[in-house]
Amino acid sequence: MQIVEEPAVEGPHNCKNYMTDGGDTLVIGGALVIENSAMVIGLPLEFATVDTTGVIYQAENQRASTATDVATLVNDFNALLLKLKTAGSMAEDAPGAA
Repeated sequence: MQIVEEPAVEGPHNCKNYMTDGGDTLVIGGALVIENSAMVIGLPLEFATVDTTGVIYQAENQRASTATDVATLVNDFNALLLKLKTAGSMAEDAPGAA
């Protein structure tokens, strides 16, 4: 069996997914299915905000704790948990959970 490479043809295409720019660009006009085991390499992750779309929300900063007693440390830790939940990085508490 012989494999013959042919250059990408620019212009009209008879399929929804095709290469252009000499193979530098892959145009996806149909569905792109990514299986559970697939990896995407080199995709920059943009942080989402209430004003812009992105891949993940960035949690609000939590200062390093300076707690000197357990009660203050618990308050600092709970503040961190709240920020993670607000950003969507952590699931909300179940209804009725303490």
